[in-house]
Amino acid sequence: MRLKYAWTNSGGIFDYAEKLKRQEKLEKKMSSLTFWDDKENAQKIVNELSGCRNIIVPFVKLEAQINDFIALSELLEEDEDSAEMQEEADQTWKIVDSQLQKLEFISFLGGEFDKNNAIITLHPGSGGTESCDWASMLYRMYLRWVEQKGFHAQIVDQQSGEVAGIKSATIYVTGEFAYGYLKAEKGVHRLVRISPFDSNKRRHTSFAAVEISPELDEGIEIDIDEKDLKVDTFRSSGAGGQHVNTTDSAIRITHIPSGVVVACQAERSQHKNRATAMKVLRSKLYEKQLANIEEQKENIVGPKEENAWGSQIRSYVLHPYQMVKDLRTNVETSDTNAVLDGKIDLFIEEFLKTNFKEKK
Repeated sequence: MRLKYAWTNSGGIFDYAEKLKRQEKLEKKMSSLTFWDDKENAQKIVNELSGCRNIIVPFVKLEAQINDFIALSELLEEDEDSAEMQEEADQTWKIVDSQLQKLEFISFLGGEFDKNNAIITLHPGSGGTESCDWASMLYRMYLRWVEQKGFHAQIVDQQSGEVAGIKSATIYVTGEFAYGYLKAEKGVHRLVRISPFDSNKRRHTSFAAVEISPELDEGIEIDIDEKDLKVDTFRSSGAGGQHVNTTDSAIRITHIPSGVVVACQAERSQHKNRATAMKVLRSKLYEKQLANIEEQKENIVGPKEENAWGSQIRSYVLHPYQMVKDLRTNVETSDTNAVLDGKIDLFIEEFLKTNFKEKK
């Protein structure tokens, strides 16, 4: 049995034959003796090849499993009373069905930047210490999710709250489809709990905003004039040893026309921090351009719901009952500890499925 697409019920997003041709072309480039002369371009090819293989390898494996299942089905038609063969066919089908679902899910990640790395930025809402503490809880949740996914997280910037929590944080997440997954988290997150900072043990509601931006490929042009940038240096406030904390290695860049501010204190080198900050700035300016385009569309077709405080995408209720509910898909769970420990795939997957169906 030869399949054209890895999945057909979702529109055949990835054409197997085309992916295979692309893989062969990339492998041919890698076999060149001068391949690593241009290390930056070589790394891009390696990453793309890895992406092709991540689709082709499970596809080939699935195809073999389907062929096994068909063969077993044919044998069962000849010997319907074989309990052993029936059990083997049932087990094979469970494996095939599971692999089909996994491959189908990748089809939901067909956006222009879905395969790219991602930049997470966290901002507490109004509410002082309460919201700062809530932002730090989300910060930990995403770091745990990154770890469980096998991705890598780099803390680009982190500003501590005056009493507890964080005023802001930026996390650079590297991994295939990092942005595709994390774009589901963009929006306002709401927490309801008994405040640990209230001596009267009253219930408080806190908000925090999560911004998700894709890391942009170098080929995408973002016009940034050096004259429009205000660059400040300061001492790193994060961990990293005596050298980090006693030299002005951290960088803060303000893009004056847009008001976008980014900072980086991840490296000991001021030069490296500036390069990372500029990478984050490019991504944020691109997101701002897209937002302006959407705003112009809304002026024509009518306004959408404002993405601001009070229009949260997800509620985390820890008192008087335990419940996390995504208000866009109505997916909910009472296992709040697991969610805050990074197990958020149930929300991400349902959002991506819903979003995919709506676009179709």
